[in-house]
This record gives sequence, C-alpha cells and structure tokens, in this order.
Amino acid sequence: MAKRKVIVDDDGDEALDVLSQHSKRARTIDSDDEVVDRSRHRNRKPGKCKARQEDSEEDEDDEENLTQEEHNEEEEQRFEELNGEAIRQRLEQKRNTFGGIAEHGIIESIEMHQFMCHKRLTFTFGPQINFIIGHNGSGKSAVLSAITIALGGKANSTGRGSGLKSFIREGQQASEITISLKNQGEEAYKPKEYGKSIIITRKFTKDGSSSWKIKSKDGKVISTKRDELSAICDHMNIQVDNPMNVLSQDAARQFLSASHPSDKYKFFLRGTQLSQLSEEYDACLDNINQTKKVLHQKKQVLPDLRATFKEVSVRFEEASKAREQRCKVDELKKELAWAHVAAKQAEMEAKLGEVAKAERRLPKIEAEMKAAESQFQLASDAVEQFDREYSALGDIDHLTKQRDDLQEKMRNNRVKIGNFKNDEKQMNTSLNSLNDAIKNYTRNIAEEERRLAADTQVKRDELNRKLESARTDVTKADQAHKDFLEAKRQKLTEQEGIKKRGVAAESKKNSAQERVVAAQSMISQCKEKGQNALAPYGRDIKGVLDQIARMRWHGDVPVGPLGMHVKLKDMAWADLMRIQLGSLMSAFAVTDARDRPQLKRLLDQTKNFHVNIIISERDLFDFSAGEPPDHILTVLRVLEITDPYVLRLLINQANIERTVVAPKRLDADNVLKRMSGGGVAWAADYMRVHRYPEGGGQSIKLHRLPPNDPRNMMFTSSDPASVLSTWQENLRNADSECKAAQDETAQLRQQFQTLTREINAMDVRERALFEAHRAAKQELASLQEEAKEEMPADIMGLQSAKDEAEAEKASIMQQFEDAVSRRTAIDQEQATLLAESNKVKGQIHNFEEARQGVQKKIEDAAASRLEAQSNKSHYAKKLEDEIKKVEAIDAIAKQLQEEFINWTTGAEEYCERVENPRKVDVVERTLESVQKALKERERRHGATVEEMTIEVNNAKAVLDTAEKELKSLAALNNALKRSLVIRLTRWQEFRRHIALRCKVVFQYHLSNRGYFGKILFDHANQTLQLKVQTDDQMATQGRDKDPRSLSGGEKSFSTICLLLSLWDAIGCPLRCLDEFDVFMDAVNRRISMKMMIDTANASDKKQYILITPQDMGNIHVGQTVRVHRMSDPERGQGILAFT
Repeated sequence: MAKRKVIVDDDGDEALDVLSQHSKRARTIDSDDEVVDRSRHRNRKPGKCKARQEDSEEDEDDEENLTQEEHNEEEEQRFEELNGEAIRQRLEQKRNTFGGIAEHGIIESIEMHQFMCHKRLTFTFGPQINFIIGHNGSGKSAVLSAITIALGGKANSTGRGSGLKSFIREGQQASEITISLKNQGEEAYKPKEYGKSIIITRKFTKDGSSSWKIKSKDGKVISTKRDELSAICDHMNIQVDNPMNVLSQDAARQFLSASHPSDKYKFFLRGTQLSQLSEEYDACLDNINQTKKVLHQKKQVLPDLRATFKEVSVRFEEASKAREQRCKVDELKKELAWAHVAAKQAEMEAKLGEVAKAERRLPKIEAEMKAAESQFQLASDAVEQFDREYSALGDIDHLTKQRDDLQEKMRNNRVKIGNFKNDEKQMNTSLNSLNDAIKNYTRNIAEEERRLAADTQVKRDELNRKLESARTDVTKADQAHKDFLEAKRQKLTEQEGIKKRGVAAESKKNSAQERVVAAQSMISQCKEKGQNALAPYGRDIKGVLDQIARMRWHGDVPVGPLGMHVKLKDMAWADLMRIQLGSLMSAFAVTDARDRPQLKRLLDQTKNFHVNIIISERDLFDFSAGEPPDHILTVLRVLEITDPYVLRLLINQANIERTVVAPKRLDADNVLKRMSGGGVAWAADYMRVHRYPEGGGQSIKLHRLPPNDPRNMMFTSSDPASVLSTWQENLRNADSECKAAQDETAQLRQQFQTLTREINAMDVRERALFEAHRAAKQELASLQEEAKEEMPADIMGLQSAKDEAEAEKASIMQQFEDAVSRRTAIDQEQATLLAESNKVKGQIHNFEEARQGVQKKIEDAAASRLEAQSNKSHYAKKLEDEIKKVEAIDAIAKQLQEEFINWTTGAEEYCERVENPRKVDVVERTLESVQKALKERERRHGATVEEMTIEVNNAKAVLDTAEKELKSLAALNNALKRSLVIRLTRWQEFRRHIALRCKVVFQYHLSNRGYFGKILFDHANQTLQLKVQTDDQMATQGRDKDPRSLSGGEKSFSTICLLLSLWDAIGCPLRCLDEFDVFMDAVNRRISMKMMIDTANASDKKQYILITPQDMGNIHVGQTVRVHRMSDPERGQGILAFT
C-alpha cells in the first residue's frame, strides 16, 4: 500500500482518528478479552466541516501537516534486513554466556500456611532457574497462585478461584502467605529501612478480611498499606497480573494447545504493556475532545458579551453630557484641598513653637547631670586608689606558712622533751634495781666462799668441768641457731625483694597491656575516622545530618556537631581540650525550643542517647570585654572556630574567652594571681585551678579519658595517616614492653618459687637446730640443778652476774648523760623557735591591721561612689525623660511638616494653588449643597457618571478576558492534540521493533530443534500466527506448515519458542510458567527444557519458576538450576459425604 498523507487541521481529528484506531486495536478488556468498540471515533467525521468553518479564524496558525505511513511488505522486509542482523548477532554473542544474578526483584523464599491443599509449605528459590516437580494433585500450581495473591494480584487471574476465600484450606478459618524479595544493589528499594530483603506477608480469612504486613529483613514491620506494596512492585518492575509473567496452569494449557492467533496477539500486547499505553492515549484523546466541546460552548457566549458592551457604551455617552455641571464641584474641591493645606500649616507652626520651648529646658538638666558625673568619677578614682593600696599590701601566705612551720617544729620538740622525761624515769628505775642486785651478788659471793672451804676439791672440779662443757655446748648450739636464722633471714629478704620486683614487673606488664589495648582501640578509631570523619561525634552522624537537612524545623536548621567547626592550633593542648570540651564537640544546637524534642527523637533513633542539645538564639554579641590581656593564653586563643554562632555557644557554655591555659598548675596559679578579680585556668598537667575574687583558691585534678573513649579521636592531626602511624608505633612499643615484662615476670616467678622451696627446707633444718639447742639447755639446767644440790652456790656465776650488772649500770649512766645533753640542745632550740614565732605573729598582726584600715577606706569610698552613682542615675533618667518628651513633640512636628508637604504636593498635583482659601467648614458646606443638586439630576438618569464609567470598563474587561482565555485554551488543546499524534506514532514504532525482535528470537529458538519458522503479525486484524517448517518437511514438502497440522509435541515446542521470544521483550525479573510440557513427547521435552535452561542462563538478572509434572531424571541441570520436588498427594483421606 502506498503512503497516505493525512492533513491535520485545527482540531486534528483525522490524524487522531487514524492513529487511535490502530492503538485501539491493541486494547483488550481483562474480563472478556473483547476488542473495545472503535465506532465512536469513526462516527465523528460528518460534523467536522462545520466545526472547521467556525474555528478557522482562531486555529489557522495551529494547522500543520503530519504523515501517517502504512508499511507494505517491501518496507517491512527492508526494516527487518536493516535491524534483524544486529539482533541475531547479539543472540549469538549470548549463546555461551551466562547472565548475571539479579540484585533485587526476585523471590528468595515463599511460605504458605493453610493455603489451598497445603497445611504448611516452604520453598527457598534459587536466583536463576527453579523447577517445581511432582505428581498431579501434589499442589504445585498453588505456588504460582500464592505468588500472585501475596504480591497483590487478582484472585480470578490465577484461574483457581473467584475470591480469596476459595484459597483457604478446607476446614480452616484463615490462610497466610509470606514471600521474601531480594533487595540489594544500587537500585534497592529503601535499603536503610528494609535492608537486604523485603518480607511481604498477606493474611486473609473466611469472613473476607485481608491484610498485608511489609517487614524488613530483621522482622520489623515497615508498612501495612497496599500502596507500599504497589510502590515496591513498580520499583522492581514486578507485574503479577501480566499473563506473560505468571502463566497459570489453565492459561498455559490454553496457550499451548488451542490458542487462537488473536489470543496470541493479545498476550503479545499485554505482555509488552503496549495495550496499557494505548488505553492511556485513548483517555488523553477523550479529554482533548471533551475540552473541545467546552471551548465550543464558551465561544457561543461571546455575541452576548459584545451586545452588553455596546449597550453600556451607549448609556455612558448619553450620561456624559452632564459633566459640564460638575465644573463648579471641581472648583470647590480645589479650594477645599488648599483650605486643608492652610489648616495643616497653622497646626504645624504651633507645634514647632512648643518644640523650641521644650529644648530650652535641656541645658540646665545636662549641667546638673555633668556635676553628678564628676562627683561619681572622683569617688571612683578614690575607690581605685584604695584598691591599688590594698593590692600593694600583697598577701601573707609566706608568713602564714612560716608560722605554721615554726609551730610544727615546736610541737615536735615538745614531743621529744616528753620522751626524754619518760626515758629518765625508766633509767632511774633501772639504776635502783641494778644497785640492789649488785649488793645481793656481793653478799652471796662471800657466803659461797665460806661454804666452799668445807667441800672437797675433787668433786667440785669434776662438776665444774661438766658445767663448763655443757655451757660450751649451749653456746655452740645457740650460735648455730643464730647463724642459721641469719641465713634464713637473708633468704627471706631476698625472697621479699624478688616479690617486690615481681609485683613491679606485673604492674608494668598490666600497664603495657592497657597501652596495647588503648593503641589498638585508637588504631581502630583512626581507621574508622579515615572512612568516616564524623565517627568521633557519635553513631551514623552523617545519616543524622542528612535527616536534619530533609526535615522541617520551627527555627533555623540545627547546627552540629559543634566539633565540625572547631580546630586546634597547637596539638600540645589536645588532651586537655578533649577532657574539658569533648562532650561539647558532639553537641547540637537549635534556635527554637520546639525543635528540641524532634531532634532528640532523631538522635535516640540512631542510639546517640548522650549527645547534648543546646537551645540558644543566634545572638552574635561582642565578647571582647570579657577577654584578658593579649599576652595571656586562653582557650579561645588556642582554638580556630569557623562558625560565629558556634563561637558564641562555646563562650556561653564553657567561658572559653576568659579561661586561661598553662603548661603547669603553678604557672596557671601565677597567671591568675596577676589577674584582678580571679578566674579559672586549665593546666596541661590535668589540673583545674580556680582563684576567687576575694582571695584564696583551689585546684582540682582532672580525670583522664579511658582508652576506648571516642573523644580521643577529637582534636587530632588533620592528617589521619600520620596519626595512625603514630598509634601503630605506640602499639609496637607497648607490645615489646609487654613481652619484656612478661618474660621478666616469668623469670622472677621461677626465682620466687625456687627460694620458697629452699625456705621450706630451711624450716625443717631450723626446727632441728632448735631441738638441739633446747636439749643442750636442758642438759645445762640439769647439771646446774645437780650443782645446787651438792654445792650451795657457784661463786664464778655470782661473780659473772655481778660484773654484768655493773656493766649495765655504767651503760645506763652513759645514756643518761647523752639524754641530758640532747635535752639541753632541744631547750635552746625551743627558745629560739618561740622567739621567731612571736616575731612572725607580730608581723601577721601588723599586716591584718593595715589591711583592715585600707578595707575601711575602700568601704567608705564605695559608699560615696554609690551615692554619687544614684545622683547620676537620677539626673540621667530626668534628662532621658526630657529628651524623649522633646523627641515626641519634635516627631509630631516633623509628622505635621511631612503631612503639610504631602498635602501641599497632593494639592499641587490636584490643581493649581488657590490663594487665600476660605475656611474648611465654609467650603465643605458650599460643596455639599452643589453635590446634592448634582445627585438629584443623576438620579433621574438612573446612575452616576462614575458608576457608568465603571460599568463600561467592567463590560470591556469581561469581553477581552473571555476572548483571550478562549484563544489561549484553544491553542493549548491543539498543542495537546499534536503531542498525542507524535506519541501514537512512536507507539507504533515501538510495536514494530518489539515485533521484529520476537520474530528473530522465535527463529533462533526454532533452530535448536532444526526447525525453521516465522511469526506473522497482522496489526490491522490483531492476529499473531506461527509458520513452522520441521526437518522432515524441509526434505519433502519445502513449505511452511500451519501449527494446526503439527503434532502435539511440535505444536507445544513451537509455542514454547514463541513464549521465550515474548519473554525476551519484557522487563519483569520474574518468569513463571505452569505445566508447559503437558503435550510434549520425550524428545521435544528434552530439547525444550535444554533450550529454556540455556535461555534462562543467558538472561541477565532474571528468575525463572517452571512447574512440570514430569520427572527431571533425563534432563541435565547445571549449578544455576534448583529442582524442588513436591511430596506425593495423600490418598484415601476419607469418604465423601454425599447426601
């Protein structure tokens, strides 16, 4: 057929009719699959000539020529030659390639409860190819029905029931289906909320209720709305109601066995969604035609509007003749305008005189205030002078310390003197006892000598020899025991030393282990900070900031974390800043208190429970008055803060502008002493120093941060790699120290155990020596007892005891002399200390008297200054009130001047100046009488001239607006028509390309069996026919064979090839097919299965779920294929209750 040119006129009906007829041929109705009636578009043509004549003036600029082509066979052949080869090449390239696994939109698992014949059934699907096999009646098709129902499909589309109640297992009240959809990759649906899987659960009951639960991977319910499920399916391109995506058992059997060419064509259009586009274009066309009707109705109103405008114009012309009578009114209005100006001028001059009178009172009040200021300044100078005198006195801390030292020394000396007195008493008691003992020894020696003269010399010598031998044995045993105890004591001392060294080594090892743990923690935090610079401030701070940016706030957008705007100039203060400012660095700030609960909920959701929220308005105040001199280093001067708002927040929260920093506590204390009024300082040796304005102060030890505290990552170097390298070096050093300490600990523990064994052995030896010493002493005691019985006493023993007593007496006398000399020295020292103490106390007393005197002067001067300040405030308030009064009067005068100028300008614009106008009330009375007469005349005309003018203008505006709107809407409607024609043309081009691809893919799949065939599309008659030539026909008949003449297996194989070619043209990630091989023989089934598996493997990011009652034993399955075998159906479950 030759090309046919269609001229689109003002309404574009011809082109739209031609194209819409083509699009409407593709429309089908789901309920009965009938073609929509197109006669309503064809019947519009007879009335077009009249409409074109009426609208030609308005729409002639919108006419344009469009060409609608109907392609003949030669053109189609050229199109296929031009594009078919490229499609074949891509198919050949995919022959031995494997497609990728879909990251989202495929089914991971399905679980059914009380659904159809299944009490409970669970499947875990593979990502590519899934076969579900089982005998008839095992419930295979229930899986596809469950997929359709769970994903929101219609119940009647499954072919198994007209409502949800028919899917509930017999005898049960409810059924539930749960499907897990994969949700990964860059195109995942809301991955932060759902995670890597979306769990969809649909529950429906016998009473007709149905509900959804859409949950995340961890089981959290995200939504219960059908709209959310629709959004998920749209995002993942899942079309469960599309018969090409989920082909049920009945539909598959009909499609494979007795499918009519028109049915195949409908499957083609619905599967590729071309019918949906066609229906939408038809809806657009209906709206355009409806708009055209409305515009036609509006156009019929224009003649009435023109007639109305002409009528009011005539009335206006007749009434305008009365304007001459308004001249007098105009002259009176001019005079009235200038009369108002004259009245305003008189009022203005009176007010200006009042302003001048009030200004003359100001100098006197100013003089009184200056005198009060001078008196206040004198009093302030006196206070400052006395303050300087008070400061010049200094302090008496050194005197107080000297007094305390002297008192401590005197107290110690008194203790020593007391001890000397106690020693003297003890020595006197000992001397008296020794003198008595010496006298007794002398008397006993004389008595013994008399007794010994009477005894025999031989017996006495023998006994003395035994006694001497026994004493020698006792002495030796005692010495051996003492030597052994000394050796044991040395061993114990050595053991105690090793124990101390072991404890020290163990402490060193623990310290090294803590350093290792700290270094490991900091390395982990450094790595985390390298990946996420916001890690030190809390959990998922980046996500929190994104949420803050998207949310709406009552005040300004919250600022935070504050540490993002703060840097440290000198890293020497890093540890100190982390301890003191760490919690503020992770804080957020809001300007409106109503925003705090919303921000708190957001932080709690990300588990940032301890993040502070500061409420403060944006007040960029001047803080320079609170800073110390420039040479004093403060917290503010060691920080670099980029945000002025954050700077003021830190000043309000931490007083950083006047908090001093110093290396040592003593340095900080000295700086604060030199500053008047005291203050606070932070020292780098972890001390906080506070000096009070009235004197005195305190120092507090700061607690260091634990090793795993995230604040350790704040105020670090800007180079994360250098920080990480430093901590790695610290880890190596700590690890080596830990190993060395462990080796030393093990060595010392071994030495300690060896010494313990030696000491235990020495305990046994000690007991033996003790027993020997005790035995020797018992022997000596026995001999001495024998000597006592045979002899009255031993002269030598008494003499020895006497000598020992005399030696002890001499020692005590020597100790007494030494004690007397030391006490004398202490007494002298005590007298010196007492004199020095009295002197220091006198100096302290004098200082206190001087300070009290200066303090009294300061108090008197302060009272005088307070009185002067009160007088100054009184006169300042009085002057301020008087100035306000002058300003108020002056403002009124200026307002009057401005009004006078404006009124004069307005009067000059209105008319020329009228000299010496009458008073306002006189002119108003005259004007009123003239206007009353004029209104009486206008009443006879029915309206005023102004009203008639307004009426004419309104009628003109209504007419112009209607014509303009009608023209604009007509142009817009024509533009929409042209756009729809273009879209319909593109729709046909899409259909043409998709049909060509189906043809090529169909031929490609037929070649797997050795067949040759083609698809014949007849878009005009809405048919799709298959022409197949088998291998035996190629040798005998040499012509195409109609599918009806094919065998059952050949027909099923050909239809499977058609189905695969149609699947290639759709984008849904799911392919579900039920009992596709019911009419195939073994050979066709094996080839079809292999072809489907190869096609599925080559498909990119697609999942196939295929159901067959046949066995898979003779089919080779690869790693991408997962076979699910259904259990056999239960037989003989009971007897049917027929009645």
